[in-house]
Amino acid sequence: MRETYRIRVARELFKFSCAHMTVFPGGRKERLHGHNYAMEIALDLRDASFGSMVDFGALKAAGRALAERLRERLLLAAENPYLEVDRDAWRDAWRDDGPDHPPEIEFRLAGKRYVLPREDVLLLPIDNVSTEALAGYAARSLAEELEPVLPAGAVAGIEVTVEESPGQGASCYRALG
Repeated sequence: MRETYRIRVARELFKFSCAHMTVFPGGRKERLHGHNYAMEIALDLRDASFGSMVDFGALKAAGRALAERLRERLLLAAENPYLEVDRDAWRDAWRDDGPDHPPEIEFRLAGKRYVLPREDVLLLPIDNVSTEALAGYAARSLAEELEPVLPAGAVAGIEVTVEESPGQGASCYRALG
């Protein structure tokens, strides 16, 4: 019988508070509100032998960095069909908060106009700001960051769970290697 292993890391430093507005089909959206999100990272292992050990420190550092990037921001889904924003001015804005960006961001979401300080907004490469989309974004981001430091062939996949309140959230599993 073949054994499989799962390691999980859910730490206080993976928590992040942020604001969002989920958009529904047809263009109806929630009002601007926030959550105290909690994130858990799990790795499914094919091999747990000495030569294939996973560094928990790398998992914790990657989870902490992602939570810090999302913390205390208004999250916007750059790929949402109901988001109107100057795409040239904000292209790749989720990757760069540098000085070349204007101090404010003006956008329309589901027909409502908003102007906010640029530093308070984070455009994510997703199509909606829901727990499912955030779990998918986190799984893709963490897989990209962690894959180079994980033992070759030992990790079958990564699962990230994002809860917007205790017991209410979503998970995304991403196969690796």
